[in-house]
Amino acid sequence: MNDNDLIKTIRMNYLFDFYQSLLTEKQRNYLRLFYLEDYALSEIAETFDVSRQAVYDNIRRTGDLVEDYEKKLGLYRRFTRRQELYELMKQALDQPEILKRYIKELEDLE
Repeated sequence: MNDNDLIKTIRMNYLFDFYQSLLTEKQRNYLRLFYLEDYALSEIAETFDVSRQAVYDNIRRTGDLVEDYEKKLGLYRRFTRRQELYELMKQALDQPEILKRYIKELEDLE
C-alpha cells in the first residue's frame, strides 16, 4: 500500500464513522469490510455471493456518496480543524491574545 492509498483509507474510515448511519446496510457492510477490515474485493464478493465487479462498483459509488455528504455537511473537515485548534491552543497557553483567537474560531466551527 502506498502513501496515497493509506491516506485515502484513513479518510474513508473517518467518513464511514461520520456518515455510516446515512448508508444502506449493504453499503455499510461493503465499506466496513473493504476499508476497516481490509478484505479484498474477491473476499467480499464471495461472502455476499456477487461478482467482484459488483462489489467494486458499490464501493466506488458509496465512496463517492460519503464524499458528497462530506462536501455538504463538513463533519470530517470540522473535526480535523477542531483537532488542529486544540493542538494550537495547547501551544498558545501563555499567549492570551492568540488563545482567544483560537477559542473564537473553535466556537465558530460549532
